[in-house]
Amino acid sequence: MAQSQQISSVYSTGMAFTTTLNGFDITTDTMPDAGGTGKGPRPKALMLVALTGCTGIDVVSILNKMKVAYTDFSIDVKADLTDEIAAVYEKVHLIYTIRIAPADRERFEKAVTLSMDKYCGVSAMFRKFATLTRELVFLDAAT
Repeated sequence: MAQSQQISSVYSTGMAFTTTLNGFDITTDTMPDAGGTGKGPRPKALMLVALTGCTGIDVVSILNKMKVAYTDFSIDVKADLTDEIAAVYEKVHLIYTIRIAPADRERFEKAVTLSMDKYCGVSAMFRKFATLTRELVFLDAAT
């Protein structure tokens, strides 16, 4: 049986809503020029946070299972929205940056591929409406 999830968001003030999710309060809002007060991130941007969090957790889990040593791991996103009303992300580019031994780079590439193409449910959802691309940046392992 498929899993289901239910959340409830409660109006706060201005344009802000607060949601309790897994025991954490998250307040979403919009910019002051759109009637908000900047009390929290905009909801659409949180989709990108979900994407980087999902794939990041996968990659770390896979690297740990492979017993690969690494440091300075980060994921940046460049996302383009459509110009229409109810703009949606149409192009999303993930940049995985890591400091890792040259001998382990291929295993890192495998971990990223497994995450993006098999395990990360958020990337699977994004692929329904956007083109996802990725690049890997390897920092010098000596510094």
